[in-house]
Amino acid sequence: MIETHELTRHFKDVQAVRGIDLTVAPGELVALLGPNGAGKSTTLRMLTTLIPPTAGTARVAGHDVVGAQREVRRRIGYIGQGNGAAHSQRGRDELISQGRAYGMKVPAARRRAAELIDSLDLGEVADRTVSTLSGGQRRRLDIAMGLIHAPELLFLDEPSTGLDPQNRANLQRHIVELRERHGTTIVLTTHYLDEADAMAERVIVIDHGRIIADDTPARLKQEHVGDRIILGFAHEADAAAAAARVPHKAHRRGAELTISVPGAPRLVSGLLDDLRAAGLTPAEIEVRRATLDDVFLQLTGRSLREGGAERSTEDVHPDPALVEA
Repeated sequence: MIETHELTRHFKDVQAVRGIDLTVAPGELVALLGPNGAGKSTTLRMLTTLIPPTAGTARVAGHDVVGAQREVRRRIGYIGQGNGAAHSQRGRDELISQGRAYGMKVPAARRRAAELIDSLDLGEVADRTVSTLSGGQRRRLDIAMGLIHAPELLFLDEPSTGLDPQNRANLQRHIVELRERHGTTIVLTTHYLDEADAMAERVIVIDHGRIIADDTPARLKQEHVGDRIILGFAHEADAAAAAARVPHKAHRRGAELTISVPGAPRLVSGLLDDLRAAGLTPAEIEVRRATLDDVFLQLTGRSLREGGAERSTEDVHPDPALVEA
């Protein structure tokens, strides 16, 4: 569904994207992670034909993003970071107008709008003006607008930024259902690592315009961080003795021993039995599962917390091509 080779974008002296090679198969749900300015939104803009690459190539839904922009746009949906619907219009009317913009006949646009209103739980608010909708309802309306023409591929740029936890959870459920029900290929960018972990079968980490990791969330966590068992002892000597006995990678700091081991929750009971048999009973025990934030910190030296969900600095590069698009 997506295939890029050495995809590159420069803005004057800024190298926003530096030779990305990316393949996304039909039906995948892929999350792009990266700090502000990493190149995520710039990559999405190239893939959606909003800006041309400086170098390299990209094919989306079987068509070149430069030579066949119209064909690409007919086959994709794109939901950006801002609200797409006019605030003074009714939600249903906006959906029908969007369908007409894609060349749908009025009856077909109305039927499709009704289907999306039902599937995205917008029935009670579809005939209200957009300005009266909650943040979660507006984002679901944005998704409906991106899906009105039944695209093969849907791009979501920070879909849940600014939503409260309940609306975020509801939106995540709708996104997953789109993929499960219709086989829609979905590519999303997000600052919410729990969102990527819960939804995506594949996570791609971008930093300084390059892909630095690409795998399932589980394999990324296990490869780069791993689960940990943290034991606190009353004395440093006990921690040192325990470190010499455990058959796993261990790091001691004072009276605290951190053991890195795959499947830590399953192994902790046996490990504690062995230590107690040797007269080494910890005073404190903690099992810490690896998170994508741990992975991100390990890969980039920075933490990507929810508080960092802001509009990316890469979004404000002045560029004539973007204005023309």
